[in-house]
Amino acid sequence: MTTIHFNAAACDLCGKCIEKCPFDALTMEENGPKVNEKCRMCGVCVKTCPSHAITFEQKPQKNLIEKSKWKGILIYAEQENGVLHPVTYELIGEARRLAAKVGYEVFAVLVGEDGTVKNAEKLLPYGVKEVFAYEHPGFSGFKADCYADAMADCISQLRPSVVLIGATALGRSLAPRLSVRFHTGLTADCTRLDMRPNTDLVQVRPAFGGNIMAKILISDARPQFATVRYRVMDKAVKVEHPAGKVTQMPVSDAMVRSGIDVLEVTPLIREKSIEEEDVLVVAGRGVKNEDGVALARRLAQQLGGQLCFTRPLVESGLGDNAHQIGLSGRTVRPKLIITCGVSGAIQFAAGMSGSECIVAINSDPNALIFNIANYCIVDNLFDVVPAMLEQLPAAGKETK
Repeated sequence: MTTIHFNAAACDLCGKCIEKCPFDALTMEENGPKVNEKCRMCGVCVKTCPSHAITFEQKPQKNLIEKSKWKGILIYAEQENGVLHPVTYELIGEARRLAAKVGYEVFAVLVGEDGTVKNAEKLLPYGVKEVFAYEHPGFSGFKADCYADAMADCISQLRPSVVLIGATALGRSLAPRLSVRFHTGLTADCTRLDMRPNTDLVQVRPAFGGNIMAKILISDARPQFATVRYRVMDKAVKVEHPAGKVTQMPVSDAMVRSGIDVLEVTPLIREKSIEEEDVLVVAGRGVKNEDGVALARRLAQQLGGQLCFTRPLVESGLGDNAHQIGLSGRTVRPKLIITCGVSGAIQFAAGMSGSECIVAINSDPNALIFNIANYCIVDNLFDVVPAMLEQLPAAGKETK
């Protein structure tokens, strides 16, 4: 980890580093300059210092963080086109579970334009102690630098031990910027979390292509950052007597001043992701070829769902990554999932075991998928699926 190091003995307190810092990341203290969370490790202060009292330090001393001064769990409540992203409620639910283990409170922060405060109020029934809302027209559209400034401001004042962010496109852009500013670690795409009595967050995520599950800890720094996959955690439930509050945070001109100029915004036609689907059909190695994939796709269409794939199908070119299920793909929790020719390897099962109803079709009676399936069909999928299609009504039509 790289940090800025100040040699107090060599510093003559000239203040040139503070004057030249483009991010207002330095302040003058009694013993010399002090760096804050706005630092982006640009190196201007190192080059400017006439006394050569400032250097980059690659291996900072350990155990400098007083963990007792960092308390609580902060979740980033993402907004998408003015609507709270559903991963927000999963983050709150997981944060409450973790917080209960060490006596922490759960907080949330929202950043956005008009309507942000109203969205903040929607989180109070779910047991959040305080929601910090940064509302300003300048936050229109996602500008990573502005959002990072607002988040850093909140984290600096609250000093949470843990910060949880959804592993969405926005979250994956925001989280690493924040971890660099606070010179701490970040674990991306977590599928499971736990909290130790000493407040160290155990962050579990797939590694080596999903072949192992790595446990990662940030023991010598705070806050602990983690992005969490959508649809892997349980949603928060409302509490009987919510007692939280919304605090509208001041937004300075500097906070909304961006190096990004938005010239044009063209909304994309958003397609329903497999994480949001209620019905999924999965094509595994047993479908063999394009004809088998086409058969599974017909079943998915007739059920009004989407076709998904296992990793071998994607690697063979018969499927795509956006519809891949498993530790190296997506995690889903549909109401109904039908697997066709899927063996049920651990990596795949971990990505769909939370489904409400699992129907497995496989000619091998010893297939692992049958260990988690609610309904097991031991037969050739090329006989079973056509029979299913005959019994099902055409897509869009109701049975009499």
